[in-house]
Amino acid sequence: MKSKKTFTLSILAVLIISITALSFIISKDNIPKGWIKAGTVATRDSYEIGMQEKAGYNGAEAVYIKSLKDSINGFSTLMQYFSAKDFLKQRVRFSGYIKSKDVAEWAGLWMRIDGKGNPPKTLGFDNMQNRSIKGTTDWKKYDVVLNVPAGSNSINIGVLMGGTGEIWTSNLKFEKVDKTVPTTDRKNNIEKHDKPVNLNFQK
Repeated sequence: MKSKKTFTLSILAVLIISITALSFIISKDNIPKGWIKAGTVATRDSYEIGMQEKAGYNGAEAVYIKSLKDSINGFSTLMQYFSAKDFLKQRVRFSGYIKSKDVAEWAGLWMRIDGKGNPPKTLGFDNMQNRSIKGTTDWKKYDVVLNVPAGSNSINIGVLMGGTGEIWTSNLKFEKVDKTVPTTDRKNNIEKHDKPVNLNFQK
């Protein structure tokens, strides 16, 4: 996962998710049940993640990520990962609503498709870096869409914030979609040509 600096996600546990809308349930440490807090080791105590009842889009339950320091070099994420076996050779979409306050660096949803191996090979990835959320924004729906190729082992999903600020997330959903829905994988969004074009930078 890359921004102005390079961040590496720490995967901490195996968790299960259904294809229906994801529900937030408050656990004793105020992290939603079935989710884990992760991020760069150096920023472990730099963020607070918790729940706000009915603070989400249209009064839904919301989770927030809030910076606790004036300057942070790193990120925090609320995430989970689960088996890819029910989604092989399918296209999937992870979507939800996010609003932000004073996000200095960037924030967004993310999804990564991993194959087998140690470390696993990344088969698909999007963290919204090329369309990231910055500053102060009202509720808006965002999504990431990836293919799950044969040989995929796990699917990772989450919401992240790098640097300082605060974000709220609600109404998350994970679902299969048909091939008419374009993927957001950055490697699939690079325009390809049969030969070099516009080498003299014409408009």
